[in-house]
Amino acid sequence: MLPVFILPETVAHADGFGRAIALEDASGKPLLLTLGIHRTLEQESLDVSVCGSSDNVSWRLLAAFPRKFYCGTYSMYLDLSRHPEIRYLRVQWEMGRWDRGDPETLFGFSLFAEEMHARVAGAA
Repeated sequence: MLPVFILPETVAHADGFGRAIALEDASGKPLLLTLGIHRTLEQESLDVSVCGSSDNVSWRLLAAFPRKFYCGTYSMYLDLSRHPEIRYLRVQWEMGRWDRGDPETLFGFSLFAEEMHARVAGAA
């Protein structure tokens, strides 16, 4: 099933969450999550977290990226071997703005997940 966009490129103006993604054969495996922020306004922040569920009903926080302010690509490791019961993932986000002018927030972003594979370095 992986690699997959947990959240395809989205332009958001408010807090929200994405749809549930079934892990299938990636359950219990370490994942590399890549957050891409492609669009933003000045003086605003984005908090992105990943929640997991065993039944697609009850959700719990598994990981959170540090608060972001700028466009860029950010990666994070999520070890699902510590959560073998998790069968679904979902992204959620909160947006903030500290400008006294226009209260509108806007972020264009996506979240990609892929299985993490061990890399072995050998001596030459």
